[in-house]
Amino acid sequence: MAAPPDTEPSSPLSLEQLPTDPLLLILSFLDYRDLVSCCYLNQRLNQLSSHDPLWKRHCKKYWLISEEEKSRRNQSWKAIFTSTYADLGRYIHYYATLKKAWDDLEKYLGQWCPRMISSLKESAREEDLDAVEAQIRCKLPDDYRCSFRIHNGQKLVVPGLMGSMALSNHYRSEDLLDIDTAAGGFQQRLGLKQCLPLTFCIHTGLSQYMALESVEGRNKYEIFYQCPDQMARKPSAIVMFITGTSYLEWFTSYVHEVVTGGYPIIRDQIFRYVHDKKCVATTEDITVSVSTSFLPELSSVHPPHYFFTYRIRIEMSKDALPEKTCQLDSRYWRITNAKGDVEEVQGPGVVGEFPVIGPGKVYEYTSCTTFSTTSGYMEGYYTFHCLYYKDRFFNVTIPRFHMVCPTFKVSTA
Repeated sequence: MAAPPDTEPSSPLSLEQLPTDPLLLILSFLDYRDLVSCCYLNQRLNQLSSHDPLWKRHCKKYWLISEEEKSRRNQSWKAIFTSTYADLGRYIHYYATLKKAWDDLEKYLGQWCPRMISSLKESAREEDLDAVEAQIRCKLPDDYRCSFRIHNGQKLVVPGLMGSMALSNHYRSEDLLDIDTAAGGFQQRLGLKQCLPLTFCIHTGLSQYMALESVEGRNKYEIFYQCPDQMARKPSAIVMFITGTSYLEWFTSYVHEVVTGGYPIIRDQIFRYVHDKKCVATTEDITVSVSTSFLPELSSVHPPHYFFTYRIRIEMSKDALPEKTCQLDSRYWRITNAKGDVEEVQGPGVVGEFPVIGPGKVYEYTSCTTFSTTSGYMEGYYTFHCLYYKDRFFNVTIPRFHMVCPTFKVSTA
């Protein structure tokens, strides 16, 4: 048998010999940090990792840069990414989420609350945020700083960006404070030590605070309303109703409720009523739905007094016959607290009115209740009489709706 011919050993394939397209495909899966690292490995990878389309994805993912924005800037994708990173790089994990929230909010306000747009302030500068940190001698969280690099809060105006609430003798509207005003309200007193105000209501003086350190029983960056503990021996003792665990979660969850229609727009203001989609009941052609809200400024834990407001919407179907037009005569409520204690309330009309409801017509009103427990629920019915058939009376169901106090803590000051 003949011996096999000698074969030359194949030389290893070098990176320079690999085709460009497969390498670009591989690089397209890398994150921006790995893509930057490739620039320093060798000349071939340096050239490939500078391929401009590779940076398009990162510009859109981290900085929300659109094609239109790129054309306006007249720069390459890589140049845009690099320059933006030089300015906002420390916020790269927050920027896209917060920028989208602000963009969504501005678009929504432009449609439903246009006068609120003019109250928004331009972005704060990095040196402004650094100066505030030096002034208050505390570090600001990066998600908070990032948001204020987009918009530096708003002017002290009505209505406030962070929602309103109104009763017959009480009105609240919270502004999102700009960084300088917030720094001026920074607290070092017992009970609120190292707390920065995020919002302010010029009518009630109410603020939501963010804890910048884990002191007095608070978690770092926790956000809360505060009210005095009226039964504590120490005047510095306060109760904290928790509204967020971080600025990012607090702000984006609020914006989500606003732009998805979770909060109603009333008289060009955002009202912070929460609507449970299950809180709807239809009797014949009349539908009743309920939204609720907790008012921390009128509540206390010691003694227990939890104040809630609710907004009722009564609507007759537009397809109802004209002879179905009717008038509300009276109301009946069954109110149950968390201990199971029941109170029954009956009375004429609602808030002193006897509304007439016809096809396609809507009647809304606001009222309130208090509980000695942290939660409770209400249900009942309205009694109507027909205007066409004078002797016909009927009851319309009010769906059961629950009211729950937010999580709260007592300070350890």
